Order: sequence, then C-alpha cells, then structure tokens
Amino acid sequence: MGIARLGLAALAVLALVSLVVIGVRSLSGALSVAPPKPAPTVTPPSPVPSSASPRRVPTVVVRCLRERCPTVFLKEAGGDVLINREMDDGEQVRSFEKKLEVVLADSAAVKVLVNGEERPPGSPGKRQEFTVSRD
Repeated sequence: MGIARLGLAALAVLALVSLVVIGVRSLSGALSVAPPKPAPTVTPPSPVPSSASPRRVPTVVVRCLRERCPTVFLKEAGGDVLINREMDDGEQVRSFEKKLEVVLADSAAVKVLVNGEERPPGSPGKRQEFTVSRD
C-alpha cells in the first residue's frame, strides 16, 4: 500500500470523525431546547345583542388544571364540534352557545364553569358526559 493511499484513508477517517462530532453536537443542541407551548385556544365572544347586559357569562368554560389534560370534547347540540383534543396547563376554552354537549376523558383534570357556577370535579381518571344549556 502506498503512502498516497494511507494519506487518503487517514483523511477519510478524520472526515468521518468530524461529521460524527458535528452531528452529536447538533443533536444535543436541538434536544436541549424546550419546545414552545402552543397558545391557548379560546373562542372569541359572540357579539353582544343590544338587549343583553354588557358582560355576558359563557355557557361553559373548561380550564385545564394539569400539565396535560386528557381529551376534552365540546360540541354544539346538533351542530359543530368546538374542541376535540388534549389541553395544556392553564389553557381554557369557553362557549356562549345555547346548548352544548360536553365529554371529559378525566373530569378531575379540568375545572368546569357552567353559567358562571363551578361544576364539582369528578373522580380522578373518570370520564364524564353531560349537556349544558344557557340559563
């Protein structure tokens, strides 16, 4: 084996080691940065009719109390699905619809207000299904 071949082999090994070091540093830097929290999903209030009071109370408010809350499902009665997903700590969703169907995968993980009144939490890990309507 000639000197040129030994030199090329050494250069190839050096290049390979350099690529591995750069890859490890890039990967460790990417993994050490915490991902940003998604912005809370809050349904904007509907326009206030002139005959209503200036401050309306939502029909339902669901607020996540844990780092990650299991699936929360809100649907207008006979209509559109407003939310059907997990929620993050502090995130809340509210609705002013007249009638809503609510399903909570873990009713102890969230705080629920119905027409401004707090609904008692369920047992940890227990699913709850209920319908709420406007006063």
